[in-house]
Amino acid sequence: MTETALPVSRSIYGNNFFDRARAVLTLDAPPGLTDPDALPLRGDHDADPVVKAIAAVRPIKPAAVLIPVIERDEPMVLLTQRTAHLPQHAGQIAFPGGKIDPTDETPLAAALREAQEEIGLDAGVIDPIGYLDIYMTTLGYRIVPVVARVHPQFTLTINPGEVEDTFEVPLSHLMEPANHQTHSREWQGMMRSYYAIPFGERYIWGVTAGIFRNLQQRIYGA
Repeated sequence: MTETALPVSRSIYGNNFFDRARAVLTLDAPPGLTDPDALPLRGDHDADPVVKAIAAVRPIKPAAVLIPVIERDEPMVLLTQRTAHLPQHAGQIAFPGGKIDPTDETPLAAALREAQEEIGLDAGVIDPIGYLDIYMTTLGYRIVPVVARVHPQFTLTINPGEVEDTFEVPLSHLMEPANHQTHSREWQGMMRSYYAIPFGERYIWGVTAGIFRNLQQRIYGA
């Protein structure tokens, strides 16, 4: 008799998310950030294996993003919507973050700096938990996601040159496997697949959805 996997209970997406995350994640430097011979296991090729070769031949662009999980009664994730005039990823939903500068001592330092610059999220309300797997994109970025607990008492100052809006999404919605969809669209003359997590009128897709999928797999193993 074949057993059918039961959906993960919503109760495990409560405050014990932080305990689970601390049990499996560390702030040890993840391997493969700058080594062209070390291909990250996670990336755009999760949804579309054909793009792995495309990503592998591009120059490496190290980057870091913050996954800010706000410690509310129901944990929420703070996300941004990028401005429409940016040369890359215009209007897309994203994490605070960006390229790792030579002056950034660690990916964590880069993520905290970018969060301050983009949305004014002060490092004093951020409790870093650990790094997820490096995420490789078709544009050559190798992104280090930093999972962090955020104290609910914070204020934001949005940089309008980079961010149009910020909003919160329940962690339970983002961690529910049934909400992880695979969509496709034309890219550079070919059809490619990618992950998407719709949320009301918001459309979370691409790298952001792929990182959430990896977070769900690492923390909940489903």
